[in-house]
Amino acid sequence: MVKRSKAAPSATLPSREEVVSFITHAQGKVGKREIAQRFGIKGSDRIWLKQILKELEVEGIVDRRGKTVHKAGQLPPVVLADITKRDRDGELIAVPTEWDEEEHGPIPTIILAAPRKPRPGMPVAGVGDRALLRVDPLQPGDIHRYSGRVTKIIAKKQAQVLGLFRALPEGGGRLVPVDKKARDQELQIRPGDEGEARDGDLISVSVVKHGRFGLPTAKVKERLGTIASEKAVSLIAIYAHNIPNEFPKTVLEEAEKAKPASLDGREDWRDLPLVTIDPPDAKDHDDAVHAVPDQDPNNAGGFIVTVAIADVAAYVRPGSAMDREAQERGNSVYFPDRVVPMLPERISNDLCSLRPREDRPALAVRMVIGPDGRKIRHSFHRIMMRSAEKLSYQQAQAAIDGRPDDVTKPILDTILRPLWAGYELVKRARDIREPLFLDLPERKIVLKPDGTVDRIFVPERLEAHKLIEEFMILANVAAAESLEKAESDLIYRVHDEPSLEKMRALSEVLASIGLKVPSQGALKPELFNRILRSVEDTEHQVFINEVVLRSQSQAEYSAENYGHFGLNLRRYAHFTSPIRRYADLIVHRALIAALELGKDGLPPDATRAELIEISAKISAAERRAMAAERETIDRLIAHFLADRIGATFDGQISGVSKAGLFIKLNETGADGFVPAATIGDDYYRYDERTHSMRGDDTGETYRLGDKVEVKLVEAAPVAGALRFEILTRGRVTGRSGPSKSGAKRPPRGFKAGKAPAPKGRTPTRVKVKRRGRT
Repeated sequence: MVKRSKAAPSATLPSREEVVSFITHAQGKVGKREIAQRFGIKGSDRIWLKQILKELEVEGIVDRRGKTVHKAGQLPPVVLADITKRDRDGELIAVPTEWDEEEHGPIPTIILAAPRKPRPGMPVAGVGDRALLRVDPLQPGDIHRYSGRVTKIIAKKQAQVLGLFRALPEGGGRLVPVDKKARDQELQIRPGDEGEARDGDLISVSVVKHGRFGLPTAKVKERLGTIASEKAVSLIAIYAHNIPNEFPKTVLEEAEKAKPASLDGREDWRDLPLVTIDPPDAKDHDDAVHAVPDQDPNNAGGFIVTVAIADVAAYVRPGSAMDREAQERGNSVYFPDRVVPMLPERISNDLCSLRPREDRPALAVRMVIGPDGRKIRHSFHRIMMRSAEKLSYQQAQAAIDGRPDDVTKPILDTILRPLWAGYELVKRARDIREPLFLDLPERKIVLKPDGTVDRIFVPERLEAHKLIEEFMILANVAAAESLEKAESDLIYRVHDEPSLEKMRALSEVLASIGLKVPSQGALKPELFNRILRSVEDTEHQVFINEVVLRSQSQAEYSAENYGHFGLNLRRYAHFTSPIRRYADLIVHRALIAALELGKDGLPPDATRAELIEISAKISAAERRAMAAERETIDRLIAHFLADRIGATFDGQISGVSKAGLFIKLNETGADGFVPAATIGDDYYRYDERTHSMRGDDTGETYRLGDKVEVKLVEAAPVAGALRFEILTRGRVTGRSGPSKSGAKRPPRGFKAGKAPAPKGRTPTRVKVKRRGRT
């Protein structure tokens, strides 16, 4: 122990090394409170501890998430992991389900030390399972970074595996899994077990034998067709990410037996003209809205905004087959050609869908909004409602813009105009709060009837979209506030502030284009908004929005509240989409129990530990869905561009690494790669500080955000990868004479008097690796 505190020089405080050692080796959650208890730090010395933790974070020694800390680049003591394979000795190997390679480097592997004869009740894991592990670091130099012990199996392996069939001359063949984590774990298909599969087909197999040694044996269960079929693309993502795609028989039977909810015990709100506003192709409608001026003279100029949400809790009871399946799925997953729903169609598209002019049970929140746009108070009600109309965003916006149709004309003055007036108030409070305003176009893929890509476009962002978003945010905040007031446990939607490491990276990117992070005190969304405003209507607008997005932490679900940084809210919980998100169903049940709105709320014996576990599971399910949706888009675009090899495209450099340049195309938003070894005939060095590649002899520099023209040289639909050749010359920043930035590059091999690259510096071709998104 050493004396470190200036505020209390007589106090004996731990050294920095002792603090780091405790964070590294402590079991379970570690935060400022746990450190203070361990070393007996009290009173004003807590200020010293806070400063030490801040310094350690700035130096990149520890990472912080909410109120917990752990050593940077190190797994926490308990981690959710996927068991991907066996090693040569037959031991199970796992990788963490959640890991940021850009921030922490290569994914660490965990060797599972399982006893040969498990005791009764001990979980027995296998390849393909997802499990909670208790992990310990291994000594440096070990082939694996951690050893682990299974404490609970979250999801068992699928009976089926999807992959590409590679035929062998003597019959049978091998299956190459489409799952990137299992690419090196081929399956053997014996002669006679290949069915009708032909070389290159996309097939589904069942694992026949999975021993400790040798290749596992599989049998073809279904031939899904050639990989050239776009309809097979979403199947790849479904299987690769282990997304449950078929409901068990017990779940479907339970859904079919469900009876419509009655008015018994509910408030009758069927005369209130609530309306649903959704995308034109929506099949389920889980939220309805209404607004009217407040008649209370004490709130002159104020509004009453009502949000009603489908009462899924009335049909999906805790512990039921539907509930267990919904928790396993976590959320609905949306692909261009299909939806993998969280709940059976009988529930999502029928009994819970707020169809117009049909009685439907709902959980509603009535919010009183002041003339300044701030919520004054709110109340929750369990109701029976009857939607007055079903509208699309475009339809509602057209009516407000003076182009009503036969549906919207009768309700324009009585329903739609009051909704927009209420929204104008709410916008005032939102603008004062100033959440993070990112302007990133979201591209949509439209398929033809045969499943091939028809077109890719950016839908127009309407005020109708923003109206629904703001009303939903208000309702979500109200749900969190009511549950906190009732001292009820709940699952929050949380979003941590950016890490110091990501802020340093953002500063370097901004410096490369002559900007700097505005100086201010506490980190707030306002800082990023000032950056974004500074690049409006400039060539850097799109890529700076992308860079700011990447600098943000990832939102997640948590039983611990540490606020929502992006929305600039102290408390926030998802309440408004229980048809497609399990977190919302938990919040509904918590409200029903806390406010005594029925007997089908959160069970009295539900524990905080259970909510922590559910939060981890559904956060992982959300990331799984996002990855599957993103990869499907990448594969579809690769299919779409596969017959345009040799075509040229305009784009922008969206990323720079030692391996090469990442390019985002303007036309489709597709991401592709230019290997460093193919950039001109110079030797290019990566400059991490300026996020650029610079030629040794020519001085030509390619920098993050530069506009470029590229030629498509390869499209790999299975991987969803595109490889380009860059045609635009880089900026000249060296000694080799003037050259216009943006000029066309001569064909490959044209030397133009350049000296050869120095010996020993011949660039090595690198394997193309897709860059992740924050």
